[in-house]
Amino acid sequence: MKDNQQSKKDFYDIFKYTVVLFIAFVVINFLLTKFVIVKCSVSGISMQPTFENQERVIAYRHSELKRNEVIILKAPDEPKAFYIKRIIGLPGDTVTAKNNKIYVNGKKIDQSYLEPGFKLIDHEDGFNGTHYSDTGNFSIRSLATKKDYKKIYTATQLNLMRKTNKVPKDSYFVLGDHRSVSKDSRYIGAIPRSKIEGVVKVRYWPLNRLSLY
Repeated sequence: MKDNQQSKKDFYDIFKYTVVLFIAFVVINFLLTKFVIVKCSVSGISMQPTFENQERVIAYRHSELKRNEVIILKAPDEPKAFYIKRIIGLPGDTVTAKNNKIYVNGKKIDQSYLEPGFKLIDHEDGFNGTHYSDTGNFSIRSLATKKDYKKIYTATQLNLMRKTNKVPKDSYFVLGDHRSVSKDSRYIGAIPRSKIEGVVKVRYWPLNRLSLY
């Protein structure tokens, strides 16, 4: 009888500890994803060759935003959607692209991550064979004359960009690494700091592509 009672007590103790551990895990996971990290699944091919479609990453919410960092941002044109892009221009930077080279504040930036001439790995959407480095020619000044920008910015903001060729205050100019297919700051404008969720620090899926940044 005593053995039976002891067995029941042991079972309830194990059950109780399991429930407590589960609740603790849920709470910690909630707090981490709410205040410290953001998890995201890459959707599409706009960050090839750096990130492939359906890969999963973790971004840290409190990292300093620097040029060339890859970030997760709230899509300004799609409710509840997230984009993964690379920071090219910081607030107040001048940005110009010519012949697949990008100049920030008059200096050509390193784009070794593009692997010039590298062909598409993912052949979806009919983009087979497109070069990643097809950036196009633009400047902040020229973008400020486009219809896309006129839908985003006020006349005063557009005039300032046309005059200075600078990324607006508290905003970041971002591009996808697969420039030919990426919807980025060339079309959706510079990204306000409030829209940036975090800086990518880990690719955790697939396991054979596990990477720290």
